[in-house]
Amino acid sequence: MRMSRNSKVVIIGAGVGGLTTAAMLARQGVNVTVLESHIYPGGCAGTFYHQGYRFEAGATLAGGFYPGGPMDLVAQAAGIENWPAHPSQDVMQVHLPDGAQIIRYGDERRWEERQRVFGPQSEPFFRWQEQTADALWDLALRGPAWPPQSAAEGAGLLAAGGGWLAERLRTGAGLGLPGLAVDAFSPVSRHLARASDRLRLFVDGQLLIAAQTTSENANALYGASALDLPRRGVVHLEGGIGALGETLAAALQRNGGGILYRQEATRIRMEGGRPVAVQTKKGLAIEADRVVVNLPPWNIAGLLGEDAPPRLKKLPPQPTDGWGAFTVYLGVDGTAIPADSSLHHQVLVGRPLGEGNSVFISVSPQWDKGRAPTGMRALTLSTHTELASWWELFQADRGAYEARKEEMARGMVSVAERAIPGLREAIHLCKPGTPVTFQRFTRRRWGWVGGFPQTSLFRAWPPRLMDGLWMVGDSIFPGQSTAAVALGGMRVARAVGRDLAIGD
Repeated sequence: MRMSRNSKVVIIGAGVGGLTTAAMLARQGVNVTVLESHIYPGGCAGTFYHQGYRFEAGATLAGGFYPGGPMDLVAQAAGIENWPAHPSQDVMQVHLPDGAQIIRYGDERRWEERQRVFGPQSEPFFRWQEQTADALWDLALRGPAWPPQSAAEGAGLLAAGGGWLAERLRTGAGLGLPGLAVDAFSPVSRHLARASDRLRLFVDGQLLIAAQTTSENANALYGASALDLPRRGVVHLEGGIGALGETLAAALQRNGGGILYRQEATRIRMEGGRPVAVQTKKGLAIEADRVVVNLPPWNIAGLLGEDAPPRLKKLPPQPTDGWGAFTVYLGVDGTAIPADSSLHHQVLVGRPLGEGNSVFISVSPQWDKGRAPTGMRALTLSTHTELASWWELFQADRGAYEARKEEMARGMVSVAERAIPGLREAIHLCKPGTPVTFQRFTRRRWGWVGGFPQTSLFRAWPPRLMDGLWMVGDSIFPGQSTAAVALGGMRVARAVGRDLAIGD
């Protein structure tokens, strides 16, 4: 059964999660309108133009593009024939403080490379990590609703879990079930008790960018899955990671949906405990039977005001954990980038990680001529940073804020030179950004990025906030990364579809 186009769904935010939900619902016959405050789609995975360059606004690494993987499932559900993707097995190069370097391969070379850097004693950890990740990704791709919010979702979760369990027992993989049960309530560090300091630092650095926390706090199941990104079909997208949003937006429009740019939502209007319209800064009022918000909980609380449900009203004024990002966008002479260099690097200086002690570098591919002027390359440097101090400086002492921004940018370029020697002399353009900048361009309150640190299976919010209102994005299961957010978008599309009585 298909729903009449009279059923109106408004989606606030054209990020990957919101666009996935929108494109799927539009394909099922729903009247879908997406409201986006910016002039392009993608949200945190957007690509912006500046002085002839196309820079990644936030996310720079795209995974999940393997047959049967998250982005393959999204393409099938949204009616996308092809992503503008170029596969890569050389996923990133990690530079350790002692001078060691390790390439994170997506193929069998990874075993030899890890033994070369960490020794054969590291193999049990990586065996555990990969086997656990295989189990968890297999379960996630079966589409379980976690945490379940209805009898139907509970039944679906049991069905997905039952099929997953039966398959594991059939193949003999079920022998590891007791370990999975323990890991559900344990940190990754449980498996690093005898690890070298070098291995611990490597794992912590990788977890920080993939799970927003380190091994002492990262849930073992989440952590194992987050560490598995290099094996999950990493690609380089022509035109930048914003091509994800552009491809999804095009699918939405082919499926009969609409997207309105430069329309910042300012209020979700409620009647009888349900949303009935979304108002925008420009004075539009878009009627809605259902509303999906592709923003963090703090934004949604602001859109609802006194109509917010209790959980949103109880939020602290500012996130008490999680991170912001400090980014540096560089336009550099292409001759500074070695021809055989990885396009992603992580440079680890030491502990505590973040605040310039761990810097992630992404370089535009040489073959992607649209990313930079002739002979140049676009680079994005990023590090985790604490939110409150940036806002305090910005509000109280604008001069000190600008001085700190310039100092931190210089420091990050110095760190990046460990991966790209001579980088400073090759810079033609340097544009730093803080959490304040990130809020301005993505509308995410406080510039909070990456979602909640993945410390517990129960940390993710359930997507249905109240009758007729859902949240999508990195705050719901399965969390961070474009692939995970896309899976969350598929879940929300199915839930809204059921609510509108659309058959699968």
